[in-house]
Amino acid sequence: MSKKKARIILILLAASLVLLLYTAFIGWGPTGTGAMKNIKLGLDLEGGVSVTYQAKEDNPSAEDMADTVYKLQKRVDAISTEAHVYQEGSNRINIEIPGVSNAEEILAQLGKPGSLKFELSDGTEILDGSHIESAEAASTRDNMNNTKYVVEVTFDKKGAKAFSDATTKNVGKPISIVYDGETISSPVVQQAITDGKCEISGNFTLDSAKELASSIRIGSLSLELEEIRSQVVGAQLGQQALKTSLIGGIIGVICVMIIMILAYKVPGIVASFALLLYTALDLVAMNAFDMTLTLPGIAGVILSIGMAVDANVIIYARIREEIANGNSVRSAIDTGFRKALSAIIDGNVTTLIACLVLYIMGTGSVKGFAESLALGIFLSMFTALFVSKWIVKSFYALGMSDPKYFGKMIAIKRLNMVGRRKLFFTVALIAILTGPVACIANHAAGRGALNFSMEFRGGTSTDVTFKDSYDINAIDTKIKPVIQKVIGEAEVQAQKVAGGNEIIFKTRTLSNDERQKLSDALDKEFPIDTYKDNAGEQAKAISFETISGTVSNEMRRDAIVAVIIAVVCMLIYIWFRFSDLRFASSAIIALIHDVLVVFASYAITRISVGGTFIAVMLTIVGYSINSTIVIFDRVRENLKSRDKYESLEALVDDSITSTMTRSIYTSLTTFVTVFFLYIVGVPSIKEFSLPLIVGIIAGMYSSVCLTGAMWYTMRIRKDKKDQAAAQSAAAAKVAGKITASKKKKKHVPQS
Repeated sequence: MSKKKARIILILLAASLVLLLYTAFIGWGPTGTGAMKNIKLGLDLEGGVSVTYQAKEDNPSAEDMADTVYKLQKRVDAISTEAHVYQEGSNRINIEIPGVSNAEEILAQLGKPGSLKFELSDGTEILDGSHIESAEAASTRDNMNNTKYVVEVTFDKKGAKAFSDATTKNVGKPISIVYDGETISSPVVQQAITDGKCEISGNFTLDSAKELASSIRIGSLSLELEEIRSQVVGAQLGQQALKTSLIGGIIGVICVMIIMILAYKVPGIVASFALLLYTALDLVAMNAFDMTLTLPGIAGVILSIGMAVDANVIIYARIREEIANGNSVRSAIDTGFRKALSAIIDGNVTTLIACLVLYIMGTGSVKGFAESLALGIFLSMFTALFVSKWIVKSFYALGMSDPKYFGKMIAIKRLNMVGRRKLFFTVALIAILTGPVACIANHAAGRGALNFSMEFRGGTSTDVTFKDSYDINAIDTKIKPVIQKVIGEAEVQAQKVAGGNEIIFKTRTLSNDERQKLSDALDKEFPIDTYKDNAGEQAKAISFETISGTVSNEMRRDAIVAVIIAVVCMLIYIWFRFSDLRFASSAIIALIHDVLVVFASYAITRISVGGTFIAVMLTIVGYSINSTIVIFDRVRENLKSRDKYESLEALVDDSITSTMTRSIYTSLTTFVTVFFLYIVGVPSIKEFSLPLIVGIIAGMYSSVCLTGAMWYTMRIRKDKKDQAAAQSAAAAKVAGKITASKKKKKHVPQS
């Protein structure tokens, strides 16, 4: 690369960074297009719209209510993956959608929940809305290549059979879609539809196609609902939470940059530049893809910044290793990037596989997590493999060709990791068992095995209209302590309804006595407004309703199934890439170890198990596999020159030792970002950060101390079996020769 080309590349990259930072922090035009201030925030940070529906049926069954909640959750996922749907009382359902302030707009998107039927012209019902799996507006091209809008409908298995029979017998006749007794569409059957998917065409505009699709979707609910209330609610947390999280993130990023520069000299500067570019790209992309950011999401983004350093560390450790082996700097740069490529790709592809499965099968925050993690992976690979490479080569072309600019490789004596495997396995087993032991102890003490939050176990919603107005800070510092004292528990969520003095508090389930005590305590400290009831008497403007958890049993089931399938897919990929099932099984066992250790931290510390619990576990699944892949990549490489090692044990120990620097720096940079979140964060961020810190430590331990040792143990067992089989075969062959010789001698004729 010429000096002129190097200067042009550096100038363009610097200009790109300035442009992206300007876009991310300031934006363009009067509305600040592209700025992070326009990123959608979740209910916890900004609030949104709350809609309450009531079942038209007097006494709906628990099964129908649960099914309706689950299906509504699926519907609102299309609006926001951070939306919450939960049951209130015995016949009401609440929907909370973040990042919006227009209740009418949301109601229009959801549609009016009513009964839906598909009928023939004589009034015969073919099927009802419960057999609809999906309905979406789409665009196609007609014979004149003009755009036309249609509605694509997919039926479940039973619905597909009924629709197939009806369309086969009624080609050329209309099938009416009847919604709440009103025919909203009567498309004519053009042909028999046997695959469970149909396309409704007509003179649709995009809006009318969306409206019909919305009616079909909402009409597929198990119950008919009627809207009884819609309101705009404020943030559950104050701006202080957002501010402290950002401060923690900035401190963490600065510390990571300092660590990289001290450790890797010029490449550390390059990594810091790439990290800034990655951060700006991530913020702009989140805005462009219309993602919703919650408080745990902020922690996840900051965590991904720490993880983004990983690829750079792998590359620069390789470059330094090549220089130490006597290669020129230019050759070391090329070789370093080339040799690091397989580990980077394998590590990130396994995580992307998990993201894909979680996005397809997950719901709510699981789907949102998969989106943000996948985005971070693509951007980190781009900045590490392309941007960093261009900068390093440009610096080399401009004269930074002396090995001193790349730092000195730290010589580490080969560690005896495999020889201590029994000790490592014992420590891991003890750490895993502390979780079940703590759960049993907690249950015996009457506290419950885990400290499930309201998101899992539900609770009581207390709706209060005060005489005075209180902002979120006053709610946190004055009102919440009164509630906490009455109920004897710290977990209290609060939402202020826009346009008045109404505030909604969510707590654990309260008894009738506790509800009365809470009403009296609040009225004494913060006078509650009054109104005239049906009897004309003055009554306090306070009401209580039992609510279900926002994480339903179905959502939990979906998350567990998605994680299991993701792990299986990761195992298959590693098996395919390394051509050895032992690599894959060792990696998955280590991953399970990390998850179980984090689970133990929840049981021991009694940290609240809520929505962040799922996010933490998914983060560990994505994070844990990377370190293991790097070590296994080195084992795979060293196996090609196995003859230079005195034993397989030495080969594995050398592989772990040579990647130790990378393992330490990656874990350290990730630890630093999360640690500062814990130090300056609000309680909800601390509940996210602490188990992540445990997970990072567990991940490093399993990668360095367990994975290589497990692979070695599995490998030598197979080698011993193969050796024993070979010896048996050889012995049998020799025995066969001796027998043949005797037989031959026996038949020799005597002279």
